[in-house]
Amino acid sequence: MPARNAARLSRFAAPADGSAAGGTPAEHPLAPPPLVFVEKAQNALRLAAVDRAAHRRGLAPGLTLADARARIPALAVIDHDPAADAAFLEEVADDCDRWTPLVALDGGDGLVLDITGCAHLFGGEAAMRQRLLAHLARHGLGACAVVAGTPDAARALARSGGGRVREGIVAPGGEAAAVAVLPIARLDVGEEVVTGLSRAGLKTIGDLAARPGTPLAARFGEDLLVRLDRALGREDVRIVPRRPLPACIAERRFAEPIARVEDIEAALGLLVDDLALMLEARGEGGRAFEASFFRADGAVRRLKVETARPSRDARSLRRLYRERIETLADPIDPGFGFDLVRLAVLRAEPLTPAQVSLDGRAVEEEEVAALIDRLAVRLGRERVLRFLQRDTHDPDRASALIPAAALAGPPLPPMPEMLPRPLTLFDPPQPIEALAEVPDGPPLRFRWRRVVHEVARAEGPERIAPEWWRRPEGTPTRDYFRVENREGRRFWLFRAGLYDREPGTPLWFLHGLFP
Repeated sequence: MPARNAARLSRFAAPADGSAAGGTPAEHPLAPPPLVFVEKAQNALRLAAVDRAAHRRGLAPGLTLADARARIPALAVIDHDPAADAAFLEEVADDCDRWTPLVALDGGDGLVLDITGCAHLFGGEAAMRQRLLAHLARHGLGACAVVAGTPDAARALARSGGGRVREGIVAPGGEAAAVAVLPIARLDVGEEVVTGLSRAGLKTIGDLAARPGTPLAARFGEDLLVRLDRALGREDVRIVPRRPLPACIAERRFAEPIARVEDIEAALGLLVDDLALMLEARGEGGRAFEASFFRADGAVRRLKVETARPSRDARSLRRLYRERIETLADPIDPGFGFDLVRLAVLRAEPLTPAQVSLDGRAVEEEEVAALIDRLAVRLGRERVLRFLQRDTHDPDRASALIPAAALAGPPLPPMPEMLPRPLTLFDPPQPIEALAEVPDGPPLRFRWRRVVHEVARAEGPERIAPEWWRRPEGTPTRDYFRVENREGRRFWLFRAGLYDREPGTPLWFLHGLFP
């Protein structure tokens, strides 16, 4: 059965009173005062969170600040900042990626880790749990962690302080017995449902599990039975990780943290070699790579590199990461050093060996793709652009600028045959004054930038109507003309609107210049 780990984290654990580590008791005059966080609710300042010293002396979230001060006059009060708490929990979740890539947020003070298949890397579930709690404790965090077969069972037990589970490990199939003594509120079914069940004499999850499900579903809804089955381990549901699962991962752990750039690049080089072998065995190449550097103090630094084509060329990837590190505006700060370096393939695509063509085009395409990758790393992906040709007759939409690294994959569909288009287009088209034959004749002369051009030759019209599925209300039809003046210069003009067939007076514009 898959094992999952739900940990409830508290930012203010032992430091508030020191009792957890055998330190100074809370009643000692040198002990710091109890700490509470307050927020305005129901037209009063109420406690949003309390530390262990305050909780031991009877304070709890929801109590008004006036009542709390009446009980404990010497009280340290800080305004509650939910945004800062959320950002802090995100940082802790980033650090927990060192244990498993499947990490999900659980409310505002908890995390759920899917450790299926990775507990053996840390000596088993019990050893992994102890190492995780010790790692959090070194950073001043108190946590309760429970390993169970379903995330709902682990969550309910962790938020109840571990229940009666020995050493925080629920034996396979033992979820029902472990959660039976917990209050029904641990199912997160809402206060109204909990109150209704309590009036019926059902106060624990075990009491609820002993009753037939049909009357309960009729009275309280199917959601109650679904949550009950998940807490009892009868139904498993996968967590939704906060970060997508990579295609493959390679990592290096260090007994002594590394801090020199040379050591970091060497570790990345080894990881690139490992990933190249993995991708080759899968017949794939990576399009997006992410290097994660886990600092000894819990901070995480990430560097992402994308390629224009699927790649598993170790030499090229090492060069890209070297240039990425050199061009960072904010250099990687190792702090006390990195104790874990991980390289992941975020996106992979099939890559089969290609035969080099006799004309050498395949080699040229590979060199262009490598150049695009290097420029994107140095200048930024959004600054290296190329034109994308679209299957449309609308000149305004016939081409677009997109990141060059994004244009990879199957070839574009063939473009329809169209009349010659100028190489230079104005965006937007420039208005001109034109004298033309009515209703659909070509211009005889036109004024552009205060210069009058006499038309010697003209070809057209080429009528281009707006695409009906994109056409805004009142968009006029365009009649395009290719004209040449007496000096031999060639222009691409159009009349917007049709005489007596569309509202408004038709206007003339210059859209492009022919070479």
